[in-house]
Order: sequence, then structure tokens, then C-alpha cells
Amino acid sequence: MNYLFVSLGAALGGVVRYWFGDFVHKLLPSFFPFGTLFINIIGSFLVGVFIFYFDERELLSQPVKLFLTIGFCGGFTTFSTFSFETIKLLLDSEFILASVYIIASVFLSILGVYLAYILSR
Repeated sequence: MNYLFVSLGAALGGVVRYWFGDFVHKLLPSFFPFGTLFINIIGSFLVGVFIFYFDERELLSQPVKLFLTIGFCGGFTTFSTFSFETIKLLLDSEFILASVYIIASVFLSILGVYLAYILSR
């Protein structure tokens, strides 16, 4: 049954990722993968909220926790896409953009989880 909750969450997360990435791509310039960056930051923040706020207060049942964290956030965040886009920037000799993308993605995603931790206290 746990696999069902994870797969349903992942399916929903994937659909939301696709919609949000398309939305950001239409809004912002395409020379930089803003959509993936924002998705990773938001997904990291949400994982932090689900774990540090809801789970630590025992407000989530195990199936809901699996649905939201491993399922939805796992389907929503895009580390494999991040890796591909980084390699593409490097192959295009966009070394500065690739560096900014790596640093911003890692730092801001960690900051998203930490911010969720702080706000949950």
C-alpha cells in the first residue's frame, strides 16, 4: 500500500513540475534554467515543512508522509534535470552560468529546507 501512496504522490508531483516549469519558461528568459532552479528550491522548502513542521508534530500519518515527501516532492523536484542542464551549460562552454546554477541550486535548496526548519519552530 505504501508504494501506491508514493506513486500517486510522484505522479502528482511530476504533473505540477511540468506545469510550473512551463509557466516559468514562458515568464522568464530561457538562457538560464530558472524553472528547474525554482522547482528545486520550492521542493526543498516543502520537504522541510512536511518533515520539520507536520511530521515532528505527528500531524501526518505514515501514508500521507510517504505521499507528500517521497512521492510528491520526489516527483516534483528535478535533480536529474538539474544535472543534465548543468552538463549542457558546461558543454556549451557556459562555465560562469553553470557555476552560478550549481551554487544557487545547492545553496538555495539547502536554505529552503533550513528556512522551513526555522519557520516550523
